[in-house]
Amino acid sequence: MWVGRRLRRFEDAALLRGEGRFVGDIASGSAAMRFVRSPVARGKILDIEIPKGASVITGRDLEGVGTVMPLLHRDDFIAVEQPVLPLTEVHFAGQAVAAVIAPTAEEAEDFADQVFLEIDPLDPVVGLDNALSPDAPLVHEHVPGNSIIDSNMTTPGFTEAFEPAPFKVSVDIRSSRQSAMPLETRGGHAAFDASTGRVTLSAGTQAPHVIRTAIADVLGIPEADLRVVAPDVGGGFGQKYCLAVEDVVAVWAARRYRMAVAWIEDRRENFTSSFHSRDQHYLVTGAFDDDGKLVALEADIRCNVGAFSCYPVTCGVEALMAMAEMPGPYDFREYSVRARAVTTNACPIAPYRGVSRPVITMTLERLMDEAANRIGVSEVEIRRRNLVTEFPYTSVMGLVYDQATYIESLDRAVELIDLDGFRKEQEESLTKGKYIGLGLSTFSERTGYGTSAFAARSMDITPGFETVEMTMDPSGFVEVRVGASSHGQGLETSLSQLVADELGVRPENVRIVQGDTDRTPYGWGTFASRSAVLAGGASKLASHDMRAKLAAIAANELEAAVEDMEFSEGSVKVRGTDVAVEMSKLARIAYHKSNQLSLGSTPGLSVSATYDPHGTFSNACHAAVVEVDLETGAVQIRRFLVVEDAGILINPLIADGQVHGGVAQGIASALFEELVYDENGNLLTTSLMDYLPPTMSEMPLIEIEHLVSISDATITGAKGLGEGGAIGAPAAVINAINDALRPLGVVLNENPATPERVRRHIARAQGA
Repeated sequence: MWVGRRLRRFEDAALLRGEGRFVGDIASGSAAMRFVRSPVARGKILDIEIPKGASVITGRDLEGVGTVMPLLHRDDFIAVEQPVLPLTEVHFAGQAVAAVIAPTAEEAEDFADQVFLEIDPLDPVVGLDNALSPDAPLVHEHVPGNSIIDSNMTTPGFTEAFEPAPFKVSVDIRSSRQSAMPLETRGGHAAFDASTGRVTLSAGTQAPHVIRTAIADVLGIPEADLRVVAPDVGGGFGQKYCLAVEDVVAVWAARRYRMAVAWIEDRRENFTSSFHSRDQHYLVTGAFDDDGKLVALEADIRCNVGAFSCYPVTCGVEALMAMAEMPGPYDFREYSVRARAVTTNACPIAPYRGVSRPVITMTLERLMDEAANRIGVSEVEIRRRNLVTEFPYTSVMGLVYDQATYIESLDRAVELIDLDGFRKEQEESLTKGKYIGLGLSTFSERTGYGTSAFAARSMDITPGFETVEMTMDPSGFVEVRVGASSHGQGLETSLSQLVADELGVRPENVRIVQGDTDRTPYGWGTFASRSAVLAGGASKLASHDMRAKLAAIAANELEAAVEDMEFSEGSVKVRGTDVAVEMSKLARIAYHKSNQLSLGSTPGLSVSATYDPHGTFSNACHAAVVEVDLETGAVQIRRFLVVEDAGILINPLIADGQVHGGVAQGIASALFEELVYDENGNLLTTSLMDYLPPTMSEMPLIEIEHLVSISDATITGAKGLGEGGAIGAPAAVINAINDALRPLGVVLNENPATPERVRRHIARAQGA
């Protein structure tokens, strides 16, 4: 079996040798496009002064071009239109207002600096609290109260369960705004082909087919006139999934001027203008009975989604996911929730690794720790009493959880971290003035879901299915064309392993083709921990069909029964004998000797399959041990442990890499990264001197142990895990900080827990 082996990624060799091909490489030699961006958060555009000799595109030039308006078909949703380039007003600092085209990037930047924007500034709406205040200005005149989504749900028995409960525990959770900050910033290269009238857009995108549809719709052109290619992509994490209006301008310019043009963000632009994330505030109260059982949960969910809604998933993805998935791995039947997506004069929000689930998990895990303290049980026992134990399980929101290991992963993490031993060490350390703490985080991650799950959000564009087209050429080499589009997940290697097992060939004899709308079937790209489940499932189904075709040819060639054909090591043999035929010979027969095929068979070897599952849940328990310096507020992570269950691991080496990367981003969320606006809506954190990602020096050794639960929710047995590290880590770290500072009475419920923020809480607890 190739599945389960720790194969090194096929795609890494070229990248490590510096032979990868990114948008910046493709852009070399083309005309450069530089965007002129609004210096104010809110205002009326009075005039745009263009320097002499400059080629500048403004909103007036885009007459006939549509707007970007993603839709939800819900009564509690208000649609907001985003112009590609605005004509009359700006809505956030950093919004693209005009585009300059010049022969070189340097000339384009010089001309862009000379474009003068005359804007009459208006009072901006900054932050959730300001946006929801009764006297707040309206970001969009047709959106009352600045809430684009305002959704409510209460179960019939909520009040009866909530009111008499002896223990009511509340947590007030704030998650600061962040940037996905991919190593490669956004960019696109649009090239016009005079012989066909088509444009090829090479873009750092996670979803080539989705972006092609969006751009074609906005420009009012047939999709056949546009090809979108995702070359090597230097990280996406969600920021590169949604439509960038800059790509629309680039394609428009390439068509209008019959040329090739490229735009590449600098880091400042990426911080100010590329989709932000995680700006959320949750007010949650849990009602517990005398045994510590959670009987009802009340939640007020507020998500700052910025100035516009992102295409195609819309601003509803934050609030509605939080509303639906707030129960997490815990079993309770009564729930009252209000979820709001609130618009402000800030950069729009898009999904970022985990979307709302890191905040959901931090909320529930802080709630469990606080409830344990109030009720007088351990942090482990409170979880054991409330975690789901019987599967399949249907949550209070109607989500069906398949087989999982919530209790088992918790118990294993507690065993590996040696909780009893740690508590003794903690007591001894406290006598020496050292404050150490341990935090746990148990969670479930909804992964690999198809159209049925997305349809529940009433999206105008409903993602989900994944299609694979598979061919074997006359040499016996397998090509698998997938709609998913990798940006660093190791998809090429993992899918090759899956296909190799099904067809009895070596993984290196399988080529995965992805990221090109001319070469691949329509697909939804890579996001939401879906590739291994969806693309893997479709690949397995296609492999079954290919295997059946090969078996029929082999049976005819070997004069044996089809059911006796066995596949291995590049050959097909008759079961129980040494009689065999090489795969390459079967391929030759299929193409070059089709007259030998059985009646009804078609020449060649091509199949297609689509997979569209309901979805599956992976799960994990994270444990963090930290030490807090009371004088500086600095937090050092001394140990970090992950017990993860993602079903069958196609490639454990890649799975571990995904966990490592996710945990690193989760720790960044917990301790370091924060986008900060001033009261005028100006972003203050616009460089890596201000926005603080962690380095290797801040990362602990991450210990990983995998459990394996098998469910029938996925035909490969694999579950998604790409977002899990980012989901669980913040809660584990924040709980550990609170555990360390509990002797001082500190309660910290916000991230990132920067030294200044931690020190402020310590000073407040000490009465300073």
